[in-house]
Amino acid sequence: MTESAFRGALSFLNEIGVYDVVLPFLLVFTILFAILEKTKVLGTEEIEGHEYTRKNMNAIVAFVIAFLVVLSTRLVAIINEALGRIVLLLLISVTFLLLVGSFYKEGEPVHLTGGWKSLFMIIMFLGVVLIFLQAIKLDDGRSVLEGFWEYLVNNWTSNFTASVILLIIIVIFILYVTASPKGEKKEPESSSHKH
Repeated sequence: MTESAFRGALSFLNEIGVYDVVLPFLLVFTILFAILEKTKVLGTEEIEGHEYTRKNMNAIVAFVIAFLVVLSTRLVAIINEALGRIVLLLLISVTFLLLVGSFYKEGEPVHLTGGWKSLFMIIMFLGVVLIFLQAIKLDDGRSVLEGFWEYLVNNWTSNFTASVILLIIIVIFILYVTASPKGEKKEPESSSHKH
C-alpha cells in the first residue's frame, strides 16, 4: 500500500521534531502564560491610570518553563500520551451529550444539571487522573497505574479490605454530617443587637 502525500508530510514533521518539541512547547507556554495572566502572580503595573499585567515577565517565565519541559523527553512523552487519551475522553463526553440531546425538544439547550452534572464531573476527573497515572512510567517500564494495581492485587487481604471499607464509611459519614441542607442559608451574625 502506497503512502499518501499527507501521511508523508506528517511523517516528515515528526522527523524534524514538530510533535516532540514544537507542539509540546507551544502547549505548555500557552497554558502557563494564560494562568500567569489570569492569576497576576508576578504583579501588575499601572499605566495612565489603568492596571495591566506584566506581560513581558509572564511571557519570559512561561517561555523558560516551557523550554525546561521540552528538554525532558520523559515529560514530553507523558504529555503526548496523556493528551491523546484526554481528547478521546472528551470525544466520549461529547458523544454522550449528543445522545442525551436526542431526548430534548428542538431548540432546547442540552446541559446536565444537579447531581448528574456533579457525577459527570467526578467521572471526568477520575478519567483524567487515571490517564495521567497510566502515562507516567516507573523505572521498570510499567505505568504508575499498573504498579498500583499490582500492589492492590498482591496485598489484598481481609485486613486490608476491612481497613479500606472502614475508611470509606468514615469519610462518607463525615461528609454527610458536615453537609448543610440545600434549602438552608447561613445568615451573617450581627455584632450589635437591638434591645
